Amino acid sequence: MRTLITCIVNGEERTALADTRDTLLELLRDRLGLTGAKEGCGNGNCGTCTVLVDGAAVCSCLMLAQEAPGHDILTIEGVAHGGVLHPIQQALVATGGTQCGFCTPGIVLSAKALLDHNTAPSETEIRQAIAGNLCRCTGYGKIVEAIASAAAALRGR
Repeated sequence: MRTLITCIVNGEERTALADTRDTLLELLRDRLGLTGAKEGCGNGNCGTCTVLVDGAAVCSCLMLAQEAPGHDILTIEGVAHGGVLHPIQQALVATGGTQCGFCTPGIVLSAKALLDHNTAPSETEIRQAIAGNLCRCTGYGKIVEAIASAAAALRGR
């Protein structure tokens, strides 16, 4: 059975039909055309589908689309503003913290959730914030460096 889902995505009210079994990831990708979140594992272990729901990092493959109404959802498509990358995105590019890019949207959103609440995180806090995001290319060193650099940039604003 399909129902009409209305929620706020990237600051805009969006409406789409969704099956009662659809995940938030399916709503975003298949119904709304926001393909930045990727399906990696389908069971919440890889973090490639991470989005922010009311500011918290959530694996969108684990949340039902039916739960989305009443929540503010941010996807990677809503992070940059006016063609200007967010400091996290800029830092990942500058440090070489991206390689294949498959995990990057989830990492950006996990890092954003952290830095929205803590602009001076320790390395341990950074590593904990991205612990649910698997990256098979970079070894995390450059990613951690990029998030620390973005934190410094955000503090300097």
